[in-house]
Amino acid sequence: VLSNGFYQPLNAIPEKIIPGVVTELNPQVRRLTAPNPGVMTGAGTNTYIVGERILAVIDPGPAIDAHVQRLIDAVGDRLRWILCTHTHLDHSPAARALQHATGAQVLGMRAADDGRQDTTFAPDRVLRDNDTVDLGHCVLRAVHTPGHVANHLCYLLEQQQLLFTGDHIMQGSTVVITPPGGDMSDYLASLEKLLRIDIAELAPGHGHVIAHPHEEIRRLIAHRLKREQKVLDAFAKKNPATLDELLPLAYDDVPEKIHHVARRSLHAHLLKLLRDSRVTESAGYWSRSLSDLAPTNS
Repeated sequence: VLSNGFYQPLNAIPEKIIPGVVTELNPQVRRLTAPNPGVMTGAGTNTYIVGERILAVIDPGPAIDAHVQRLIDAVGDRLRWILCTHTHLDHSPAARALQHATGAQVLGMRAADDGRQDTTFAPDRVLRDNDTVDLGHCVLRAVHTPGHVANHLCYLLEQQQLLFTGDHIMQGSTVVITPPGGDMSDYLASLEKLLRIDIAELAPGHGHVIAHPHEEIRRLIAHRLKREQKVLDAFAKKNPATLDELLPLAYDDVPEKIHHVARRSLHAHLLKLLRDSRVTESAGYWSRSLSDLAPTNS
């Protein structure tokens, strides 16, 4: 177990991810990381090249010319499909340029524009849950996993039980849920959904491949539920409270420099708790519901 709580196979501690370098993960999967490192992206956005004679690209990434050209060089004339896990600006914008250069079809789901979406995304085929993409020697199956955003898809490489997770699961970091596109209830339900699928490893949109996937998924669910309880416990110190007043109480274990990011997930937690009738909201002030505070007879 690594210090950040993530698992890696014994004798397989990964080397540092270097943007722009094509790395073979196995004979059917290569990774090319875009040069867009940052607080939200880690080393950068992972683009995956999948297949042998027929290729698919999963998450072409941001529209950075050098990254697109590196992709074009890597796929040659074998690219048939461009799949996007979702349409945030670090995952799908390069689809248009890659399609123009190769003639490959773009696949994915459209999303309502919440100010954070790639409005240039225009899929030739809109994928739904359980749709498949045939690559000849292997098959990719779409798994609809809303939560991070409503149009999020993971892709299961069935022969290897390798799940490409986009931003549904990231290595080395939890996922930010940003309303209105993001929904905490949907996110938890989507994690539970993955527990019912046979998966050998996770290939995330940011970071290294994650082994022991079901253990990692359960850890993420437990983390979210623990955070939810911290949000509820924060009302013991201030009730009612604004979102900004709750933030340092519910995220006192998170560095203040990233509180502006944590604020989004806090909002998502509160909206879930509102839906669950555990908090109320009025004019920007949130309160713990009296019915949630009341003791129960057992």
